[in-house]
Amino acid sequence: MLKLFRLLKPYTAYIAAVVVLLFVQVISDLYLPTLMANLVDIGIVSKDINYILKTGGFMLLIAAGGTICAIIAAYLSARTSIGFGKIIRQKLFSKVESFSLHEFDKFGTATLITRTTNDVNQMQQVSVLILTMMVTAPLTSIGGVVMALQQDISLSWVLVVVIPVLFAIIGGTLFRALPLFKLMQEKLDKLNLVLRENLTGIRVIRAFNRIEKEKVRFDDANADLMQNAIKINLIMAALMPAMMLIMNLTTVALVWFGAIRIDSGAMQIGSLLAFIQYATQILFSLLMLVMLFIMIPRAQVSAVRINEVLETDLDIKDPHEPITVTQGKGLVEFKDVSFRYPGADQPAISNLNFVAKPGEVTAIIGGTGSGKSTLINLISRFYDVEKGSILIDGINVKDMSQKALRAKIGFVPQKTVLFSGTIAENIQYGKQDASLEEMKHAADVAQATEFILNMEAGFNHAIAQGGANISGGQKQRLSIARALVRKPEIYIFDDSFSALDFKTDAKLRAALRPEIEKATVFLIAQSVPTVREADKIIVLDEGIIAGIGTHAELLNNCRVYRELVASQLSEEEVG
Repeated sequence: MLKLFRLLKPYTAYIAAVVVLLFVQVISDLYLPTLMANLVDIGIVSKDINYILKTGGFMLLIAAGGTICAIIAAYLSARTSIGFGKIIRQKLFSKVESFSLHEFDKFGTATLITRTTNDVNQMQQVSVLILTMMVTAPLTSIGGVVMALQQDISLSWVLVVVIPVLFAIIGGTLFRALPLFKLMQEKLDKLNLVLRENLTGIRVIRAFNRIEKEKVRFDDANADLMQNAIKINLIMAALMPAMMLIMNLTTVALVWFGAIRIDSGAMQIGSLLAFIQYATQILFSLLMLVMLFIMIPRAQVSAVRINEVLETDLDIKDPHEPITVTQGKGLVEFKDVSFRYPGADQPAISNLNFVAKPGEVTAIIGGTGSGKSTLINLISRFYDVEKGSILIDGINVKDMSQKALRAKIGFVPQKTVLFSGTIAENIQYGKQDASLEEMKHAADVAQATEFILNMEAGFNHAIAQGGANISGGQKQRLSIARALVRKPEIYIFDDSFSALDFKTDAKLRAALRPEIEKATVFLIAQSVPTVREADKIIVLDEGIIAGIGTHAELLNNCRVYRELVASQLSEEEVG
């Protein structure tokens, strides 16, 4: 938690102001009972109206000053805690954005969302309490003891007995509650996971009539979270009544033994009233610490979870002195490249060697699990190779900055991803400063212009979250336009034409040829008709290259390719 509190440095002035203001408030609160004792013992006993009015007015001024200080301190504390939360969220988002796919797989989306929202909220709440109570409570406790002893030393034995009892109750409560607070965040992660899977997979759930099963899954996760929360609340529910009972018994003891001392003439009534107020202040300050101690364990768990993300060592880092990359041709070379996913027994790809040249279409084909997507992820450096090297224009991708590398690539993923916003904003995702003419040209090539202009707002048409308000084929064409507007050196089409009809597919491919004629093009597919016209076809089988060549060459010398062709095309189509 202390590591995160270092992020409060921009709010040092606010924190200093809060400490000063709360110190003034505590001093005013501690001074009031002494004034009240004087008012009773001097003013009321002697019936001195002038003294009563003078002291009472002074008490009002002090109370008003303390209240103003408390209000300003609360405002500054709130500003500080909200700013603190903003800084943590910024740090988390920046860190997660730098994750490789391995780190995403390690944490999971659900827990990353929980850590960025719920865990940060826990830190915000505890920071407010620490700023206010961490100053107020100790000062009030220590000052209360000192001021109480000034009124009467003999009654202090009551506090000596009560305070250890309170600490014992607080310690026992926290000992039982701390493990449950940790479980609370884990169970919240599980609930978020189930909820996210249900929301993103609602079509599959309904298609297979599994709504009732998913309700049971959600109810189980929800009930598990509820039971843990009930256990925590039961433990904490016993704390407050116990504290109040001790406080009331303390007041009774002080009145009882104080009355005896007043009767013997060893103490005055005003001093007893002041002593009771100081004792109440001391116990209330301890109660404030209890509230803080209730929040700190859960916040500590949240802090650990946040730090796990912030302190994660990245698998993929930019070199300390990256090579300056200029505009090149986009020549891609794989030299003895192997890669295995973390925890996997077998490598996903092994000993890949090939060259993809500018002006050529290099198609990658193979069955499910053959390593096609892995190969593409390595080019974009979403993962780092385990063995060998990938070169672009003779430069190892590890020697480039990730930004420079990915600026060379126009990527059209297999699963189309669009963002909420307008069509223009989604196309400009490929090139931030793309003009309207550039966007229109990219849309023309991607065969998207017709459906865009048929929409009332055209390029300003709003895209819903995930592109839910347009069809799969329209999403795919916008994704292609997003890559085209970038005019990169390397294009990667990862099964990017699957949602298009034959007519649109043919028109798009014809329009693409002049656009990509000077670029290096990777075309990933499982369909033979999609790749048969490629300049070079690489056939993958269980992570190794089974053959490289044109369609005609592979029919003659690659058994795996012939099997793919035979399973997809008739003899007439092959001929």
